[in-house]
Parts: sequence; structure tokens; C-alpha cells
Amino acid sequence: MKFPIVTSLLAVYMLHPCVGMENEPDINPSKLERIKKEVAGYKDIAKSIIDLVVYGRAQNRSYERLALFVDTIGNRVSGSDNLQNAIKYMYNALREDRLLNVSLEPVKVPHWERGEESAVMVQPRKKNLAILGLGGSVGTPVDGITSEVIVVSSFAELQSRAEEAKGKIVVYNQPFVSYGETVQYRSRGASEAAKVGAVASLIRSIASFSINSPHTGWQYYQSNVPKIPTACITVEDAELMARMTSRGIKIVVHLQMGAVQHPDADSFNTVAEIIGSKYPEQVVIVSGHLDSWDVGQGAMDDGAGVFISWEALSLINDLGLRPKRTIRLVLWTGEEQGGVGAEQYYQRHKKDIANMDLVMETDTGTYMPLGMQFSGNPAARAIMAEVMQLLAPINLTKLYDPADGTDISFWMEAGVPGASILNDMSKYFWFHHSEGDTMTVQDPILMNLCAAVWTVVSYVVADLEEMLPR
Repeated sequence: MKFPIVTSLLAVYMLHPCVGMENEPDINPSKLERIKKEVAGYKDIAKSIIDLVVYGRAQNRSYERLALFVDTIGNRVSGSDNLQNAIKYMYNALREDRLLNVSLEPVKVPHWERGEESAVMVQPRKKNLAILGLGGSVGTPVDGITSEVIVVSSFAELQSRAEEAKGKIVVYNQPFVSYGETVQYRSRGASEAAKVGAVASLIRSIASFSINSPHTGWQYYQSNVPKIPTACITVEDAELMARMTSRGIKIVVHLQMGAVQHPDADSFNTVAEIIGSKYPEQVVIVSGHLDSWDVGQGAMDDGAGVFISWEALSLINDLGLRPKRTIRLVLWTGEEQGGVGAEQYYQRHKKDIANMDLVMETDTGTYMPLGMQFSGNPAARAIMAEVMQLLAPINLTKLYDPADGTDISFWMEAGVPGASILNDMSKYFWFHHSEGDTMTVQDPILMNLCAAVWTVVSYVVADLEEMLPR
């Protein structure tokens, strides 16, 4: 998951105010009443979906499918054989699940390999430092880099100590505020350090909690700035070095990284559909990204999103439902590098933008759902608020603003309504982009609830007589 998101329940309620009918929807009152009655007519169908996935024979299915997948394939970094195997696995699984138009749409994705890597504090004492090289980083010379470190807590401090940083390894010990704010150190820390003459950068992991666990992610070199090796270190080691240098102790680190950036690799977005019965050319997209980082299992980010999106189509088929519009499952690739697969999909399909009814992406894990996030005009928001009332049996009726999602952002920026699940993310960044992202993080009961929300919303929107206004 790459898109900046809020990280605490307090921040959720402050930054995502609940949206409902009180927002004076820009829609004719009589038409609104008609739509409210139409949506209310789905009460029994919504309850059937909820009963099937939360209490019935489909209970825990998405969890079991996900466990089999990640235990079989493992992590799935862009350009890797594991990702190719994952795509083949899902292609066959979707065909076996009787979904239609199962296809692979070709894309080009970055192919970076971390290689062997290590960091050792050699002065004032020997200590192995746990590191994870950042995506796109260059490697060190074969013999590595041995240099004194300078510890800073911000870009401003780095600038104020620019002369001191020349020829050194910059260690960022920035405090975690929120993912959206703090991730800038991972994204541009290497280039900012290179501008002042540093030979490498080590960044405190962008994590709200740590048990000596480094977290990786993509970083972006700036043009016309030397490329220097960069990796994340643990919160504990960043704080240790900050304490030591504050006492005037000189620290020397030996860094070795075998990272290689290969030419872009061939890959695919994986697609499957339930064909609409009345307006098959009109589409609701449900999606998650199939690629992950090369640590852990990628179960939370974003295996869970992939499998509850697949579950939505399975549940609709199980109940013999066929919406008026096509529901299209898209499993994106190359999300972790900035949504490169999704952008290529958008460029290929944007000619059909008038027929895109709603784009949905789930990429924040499957923790306790709090409701749905939505981006769209007031009239569309009013309709979505009514759809959410169908989830009253599981008390998940709230609608928040706006929707999040790297892969659907291209469509939303072009005016297509978008939706994403809002979860309790208080523990998400404990495991994000780390070895801790495994099936142990997943809870089958919460996956069931997320699948219920995802399925009810996608089916009802796809079956309404009219598309969402924009």
C-alpha cells in the first residue's frame, strides 16, 4: 500500500467527517425520494449477502483462500517470479470460480532486487543493524561503504548541518506523526542527503510501533541529484544512534547493499467479470493490488484486499444474482511503485470513462470496518448514504469523505465516483511493508465483515436503474 492514509481513530473522525443526507444533496427532492425507495428495496438481498458471508456457508472463505494463496506463493514484489506465479494462480482460480471474461492485460512494471544487504555499527562497538533496502535504491560498491554517521530528526536539521553531513551517512530519526506526513522521509530522504554531500542514508522505519523490525517501501530519486544507497533501519536503532550522538559519541557504520535495478519487466493486471444483465457496457470496478513487497507474505497489503474483492463476485454468484451493470474485478500490479499497472489500465480504458459507474479499491487491510469512504458529487453521495443503510444488520452504515486508493486515483481525478473501506487502522503500520505482514495479522471474522460491506455496496450500485451522478 502506497497511498497516504490516516493512522488513528481520532484522525479518522477528524479528517473523514460522516456524510449523510444532512449535507444538502444536489438532487431533485422527488427524484431522491424515488431513489431512496429503490435502494430500500434491496434490504432482503443485502441481508442475504450478510447472512451468507458473516454467518453462513461462505463464512471465513476469503480468509481460507488468502491463507492458501500466500502460504503457496509467498511475497510478490514487482517484476519477480513470485508475482508471475501469483498472477497465474489467480487467473486459474478465477476461471475455476466460474467468473466470466477472465483475462490478463499486459503492463510494464519496475523490476528491482535488493540482493544481499547488511549494516554493522563498527564504532564505538560492534552491533548488527537490521535493515531493509528501499525500493529503487542503488547498491553500494562491492566492498561497501564505511563512514561516520550524522543523526538528524528533520530535513530542516539536515539543512542546518549541511557542512557537517558531507561524506557521512545520514541517519534520519524523524518522529512518526502519520503515514502521509512521515513517509516523505522514506520517499525523498536519499536525495535530500545527497544534496548535502552524504554518501548514504538510513531512515527510521515509517512505523507507529516496532519490535526491532525494519519496514521497506519505494523511494524516489530526484533528477540531477546523485543517487546514493538508502535503506530503512529500525525505530530502536535510530533512537539508539540519536542518543549516542547526543552524548558526543562518534558512530561509524559499514553498509553493504547489493541492490540492482533491472529493465522494466512484463506483467499483467488480472481481470474477471460478472456481466451486467441490462447495461453490460456500464461497469462497477472492485479491486485490490496483487503485488506486495519482498518481505513477509503480503497478506495484509494487499492480499486481503484482493481476496475480499474476489469474494464479492463469488458471493453474488452464490446467490444467483445478476446485476444490471457489469461488476469487474481488477487485481492491479505495480501498485507499490506508484500505481504503475493501474495507470496503464486507465490509459487503455479511459475512452470508456462515461460508462464507469463506480471505482472501488480496498488497500488498508481488513481490520474492523467502520464504514465506507466515498468521493463524488453531493447527489452521488446522497445515494451512497442510502446504500450504506442496507448494512444496518452489522451496524456499518456510516459514509466518510473522501475515498482512498492509489490505483483508483486516476479515475477519481477524472471525475468518476470512488469508494474504499474505512477500517480501524490503529495497528496497520505495525506490520506495513515488513516481515510482520503475514497471515497471523489476519482475522477471519473481520474479513467476513469487510467482504459483506464490499459486496452489498458493489452489487446494489451495479443494480440501480441509473448510474451514480457525477
